[in-house]
Amino acid sequence: MGSTTIGVSIAVPEPYGRLLQDLRAGFGDPAACAIPTHVTLLPPTGVARAELPVIGRHLAQVAAHGRPFTMRLEGTDTFRPVSPVVYVRVAEGGPECAALQELVRSGPLARELQFPYHPHVTVAHGIAEAAMDRAQSELAGFGAQWTASGFALYEQGADGVWRPLRIFPFGAGELPSLPQQHGHRAPSRL
Repeated sequence: MGSTTIGVSIAVPEPYGRLLQDLRAGFGDPAACAIPTHVTLLPPTGVARAELPVIGRHLAQVAAHGRPFTMRLEGTDTFRPVSPVVYVRVAEGGPECAALQELVRSGPLARELQFPYHPHVTVAHGIAEAAMDRAQSELAGFGAQWTASGFALYEQGADGVWRPLRIFPFGAGELPSLPQQHGHRAPSRL
């Protein structure tokens, strides 16, 4: 059955998602049209296709214990010079995203991160410095607010486009404590 690349994220809803995606494209970011506007919970991760049912059950369990929370985006910042990224800041909902991503990255999705987790919405990545500066400046006054009611599992197609495989709505419960990591294996890197 082969392998695939997946990610888990909270989608930025309309009209904000399309607006930020269009602006990202306008700044010259070639990845803009391939990546729906989102807050990452699991970065791109290679897995065996045979693992997808187990991963789906794991994510359903995480979501069942979650509850809706307010997400508020406000202003911009950058990871430069460490990483060539300009982003819109998560001004509210960050702690909830951090707790969720820890739970998502447990069990069959246990993995280390390249950088410490920092919830954000990318609006420019790997483009010319002048365009990065423009993105940071033009979106400095941007703001949006909505209720996050779940997250989605995405798969990157052979064409490089990320598409949702399944949406996981939150249940009415509290987020459980992070399970112990002993005995869990990371998904294979294929």
